[in-house]
Amino acid sequence: MIEHAVVTGGAGFLGSHVCERLLAQGAAVTCMDNFLTGSPRNVAHLMDRPRFRLTECDLTGFIHVSGDVDLVLHLASAASPADYLRLPIETLKVGSLGTLHALGLAREKDARFVLASTSEVYGDPLRHPQREDYWGNVNPVGPRSVYDEAKRYAEALTTAYRNSREVDTGIVRIFNTYGPRMRPHDGRAIPTFVRQALTGQPLTVTGDGSQTRSICYVDDTVEGILAMARDDFAGPVNIGNPEELTMLGLAELIRDLAGSRSPIVFVERPTDDPMVRRPDITLARERLGWQASVTGLDGLRRTVEWFAGELDVTTGGRVIST
Repeated sequence: MIEHAVVTGGAGFLGSHVCERLLAQGAAVTCMDNFLTGSPRNVAHLMDRPRFRLTECDLTGFIHVSGDVDLVLHLASAASPADYLRLPIETLKVGSLGTLHALGLAREKDARFVLASTSEVYGDPLRHPQREDYWGNVNPVGPRSVYDEAKRYAEALTTAYRNSREVDTGIVRIFNTYGPRMRPHDGRAIPTFVRQALTGQPLTVTGDGSQTRSICYVDDTVEGILAMARDDFAGPVNIGNPEELTMLGLAELIRDLAGSRSPIVFVERPTDDPMVRRPDITLARERLGWQASVTGLDGLRRTVEWFAGELDVTTGGRVIST
């Protein structure tokens, strides 16, 4: 059983759900975040829990946690293109220095360390679906490289600590995750489409909409991360839902779920935007006993309902309360 977990980036969208699940399982949780892309609002409902502690912390500087620690979950990073393009140096620093310091904490505490890597290490893949033994097709000097290469470096550093410092490490490669607590203006496709549909704005699909993504509801992603945390497997292992949708199909589905009549318009496709994305999760099934259980239709319905309760449709999709 996990007694005390440190979650970096714990006030972010995914991190807040991880903190919530760990607390529900009886663990004490130290949540670290510098709030560049996360928000205390995401964990406000946890603040009265006696086993929860929120610490404002920049991982690229000195970090310290008192007492014993069983698990370090390193989730800290900008994750949406809008954020990492706005914060390129910060994204590279948290992937390098931040990972170094989080690994150092795990080594000091003799704790299990799990790195939240990303499907973006596969770049614009030349193999489909993507298996963990595929090395990827990444442009190291393109605009997305600040995120892609930060995560690739973080994987290399995590592996080096396992091999040369005997730290118990694991790597999960997370595919497109969505659900409640996403920011409506974070730039990712699902919150963008949902916000636009709910507020009557045109849904902006990049390119011709034929590019694909595999979307995984946040509850399933969290369970996959914690399955890795409970194991001693090094990975990397894909955590995602193999259910694959075109971006145009995703926009149309969200529009229907929102009961919207918004038109769909096509805009320029971003540089190095991957054409396809779908995980092979054979390894996750066989080693971790994990697979996604929430369908895209069900997960999107829940997400649309949550956003509908959060957005003020009279102000263009701004959050009602902060």
